[in-house]
Amino acid sequence: MVKRSSFKIFLAVQNALFLRELSMRFSSGRMGMFWTFFEPFFQILIFVLIKLVLFGSGESNFDFAVFLALNFTAFNMFKNIVVKATASFKANKALFLYKQVKPIDTIIARSMVEVFISSIIIAIFILLGLYFDFDMNVEDLTMVTLGFISLIIFSFSLGIFMAVLNVFVDSVGKLINFFMTALMFASAVFYSIEVLPVDLQTLLMYNPLANFMEIIHGFYFHALDDRFVSYAYILVWTLSLLYIGLWLYVKLEKRIISS
Repeated sequence: MVKRSSFKIFLAVQNALFLRELSMRFSSGRMGMFWTFFEPFFQILIFVLIKLVLFGSGESNFDFAVFLALNFTAFNMFKNIVVKATASFKANKALFLYKQVKPIDTIIARSMVEVFISSIIIAIFILLGLYFDFDMNVEDLTMVTLGFISLIIFSFSLGIFMAVLNVFVDSVGKLINFFMTALMFASAVFYSIEVLPVDLQTLLMYNPLANFMEIIHGFYFHALDDRFVSYAYILVWTLSLLYIGLWLYVKLEKRIISS
């Protein structure tokens, strides 16, 4: 009998966990699947209506509906990766009885599921945008793609850190959704940093997520740019969270499994 390599075992575990997480994501049947894909459309509709009521349909340098679709897709991907990762160790505790399954494997699988779902949502938005003749022109697709990839890495890094904390501090899991709601309003999701007063611009750019959002829509729309972004700042945040999260995980892995 040929012994499988560690990498092949890892891939087999990831395949099984991915399918399991995907099944659980839609476990509530058709309504679960419907809400997964309807939520971003509902968010966009609400904020478009708010804009129309408060500011009218005045001219803009970019398509506001496309702006919201882009930003909410990115933010929801970030939110879901972090929230699902935070609960990952507790939700999959029974699986850790199998020596092939490591706690961190569950975070990787959950993150990949959210990236997969986000990719489907992006494809749906593109098809709808083209069908209804929205302005879908992209200034720099490469940088937009890199912005999404960087955001995925940042989300994964924060997710590991929060998952370890959640094992030993119960309040972390309870507060995460409230934290995400507050973060949405402070992360340039339904506005661009350039429309804010200077003092508020400076304050909000201390939020690393706002930097990622500015990268994504700054390189998507010709009317916007990335002049507020500090690439060194978000790199420090990402690497620091990744290092601290992995360090804590390695040190506490046995306690995580036995907790």
